[in-house]
Amino acid sequence: MFTHADVVDALRIGVLLTPRTCLIVDDSRIIRKVARRIVEGLGFEVDEAGDGAEALIFCSSSMPEVILLDWSMPVMDGMAFLRRLRVLPGGAGPKVLFCTIETRAERIAEALAAGADDYVMKPFDGDILTSKFAEVGAA
Repeated sequence: MFTHADVVDALRIGVLLTPRTCLIVDDSRIIRKVARRIVEGLGFEVDEAGDGAEALIFCSSSMPEVILLDWSMPVMDGMAFLRRLRVLPGGAGPKVLFCTIETRAERIAEALAAGADDYVMKPFDGDILTSKFAEVGAA
């Protein structure tokens, strides 16, 4: 017979062994490569998508914990992806960080209203991403 403490310990171990996942969505391979290095350094398993449509297909089969999302991409932009993500089963779960060169307050407000958890200004570095991950509870 298992005690309550045994069950709690087993759950903790299971949580610790479950890999944390991040999907990086950007049409720039260079940005994806830089972000991948940083995010893997934070202990995440990383997948990549080159546009919102590719990311939506990925999320339909495997919902990541965190999504780094570019705003301006071909095929499907970040805003269209975000709106569709949030209505998918489990789509409310991922923490979404918009990675953008967009600096206008109204555009940032639009992204947050659409369901983004925070935003990261490009160019970014490891310290900035680490800080943003912590701010949304993903670090």
